[in-house]
Amino acid sequence: MRSFPENLRLYARLTVGEGLALVEGQELLVWAEPEQLEFVHFLAEEAYRIGARHVEVFMRDPDLARIRMREGSEAAIGYAPAWLLDGVARAHREGAARLGLAGGDPELLAGFPAERVAASARAHAKAAREVMKLVADMEINWCLIAVPTAAWARKVFPGLPQDEGLARLWDAVFSVSRVFESDPLAAWRSHSETLEGRVRWLDDLRLDALHFRGPGTDLRVGLVEDHLWAGGRALARNGIRCSGNIPTEEVFTMPHRSRVEGRVVSTKPLSLRGQLVDGIEVVFKNGEVVDAHAAVGEDVLRELISTDDGARRLGEVALVPASSAVARTGLLFFDSLFDENAASHIALGESYAENLAGSEAMNEAARLDRGANSSLVHVDWMIGSAQVDVDGIARGGSTIPLMRGGEWV
Repeated sequence: MRSFPENLRLYARLTVGEGLALVEGQELLVWAEPEQLEFVHFLAEEAYRIGARHVEVFMRDPDLARIRMREGSEAAIGYAPAWLLDGVARAHREGAARLGLAGGDPELLAGFPAERVAASARAHAKAAREVMKLVADMEINWCLIAVPTAAWARKVFPGLPQDEGLARLWDAVFSVSRVFESDPLAAWRSHSETLEGRVRWLDDLRLDALHFRGPGTDLRVGLVEDHLWAGGRALARNGIRCSGNIPTEEVFTMPHRSRVEGRVVSTKPLSLRGQLVDGIEVVFKNGEVVDAHAAVGEDVLRELISTDDGARRLGEVALVPASSAVARTGLLFFDSLFDENAASHIALGESYAENLAGSEAMNEAARLDRGANSSLVHVDWMIGSAQVDVDGIARGGSTIPLMRGGEWV
């Protein structure tokens, strides 16, 4: 058994070495909360040992976010510092890697009006549009991981003392990230290779659509003609092969923005912009959401799909077995980085360029013409479970069973 600091250091080494695959001479931009600063120090040590030129940390203070939401004028809520985000975009254009630390309070902004939270999110998304395009188009090596905080632990383990809940949440994070393995980096590479093998198999099928069936769900997701599956590591356009998410259990591809039909219900709650949404029911017609409800947070859901036209259409569809490492923890994490890796899911909003063959040579109009989606948002929500079956529909119309009872056939 290793000590907690030893596991922290291994987690940092996995993040920098396999998640980011940081190279000598690169700059690294990190987004974190104050409570995560101790782990940021481990990250910085690993980055500088590799030969990083500079590590810059952007702090997100949750208390300041609540103060702004409570006291800020309409002008303040609808403002985002474009000067700061323009600088971030420049850093990425010049080769800086990007690391985000999830793990904050899933209900940070609970109780605030949904339209106020949405106005703030919309302003930030507009100002960060170039940054998000650089990430979505895999121009740089980037990674998203989680570092537990007390607020997150209280949500996942509401009945436990804070220290015990935080320790159990760290154990879950270490477990699904393979940190408890004898050689975490080798274990992560092996896991990535398994996902990459699944990607090659799905690419060879050249499917026309996916069909999800389960309680309350009968959804057909048409795929773009030249779609590519992705999962595990991805080759960024700067030549670095990185893992965008730790943990990851998904393989995913690009839906056609106009070829989604049917009804679908969520199978897990969703923490969206610091507010909880649960019991989602959506109807698609010609690719667009035409009816949307939620048992909890319906106003939050409606604000999301009102962001722009692309927010009512799909940008991603992903398959995850119900027995994935994250699912086997038996925990509801209230964080999409984890919950989306415990169940198959779809995402409203922006498509990922890596899922369309030849996209690097296309402008946005050409991608849209091929069926890609464009939006200020990209929000994953879970639709898979042990009660959901998934079929692939071949181009000739034949059916290929992919998942039964949430497991690969």
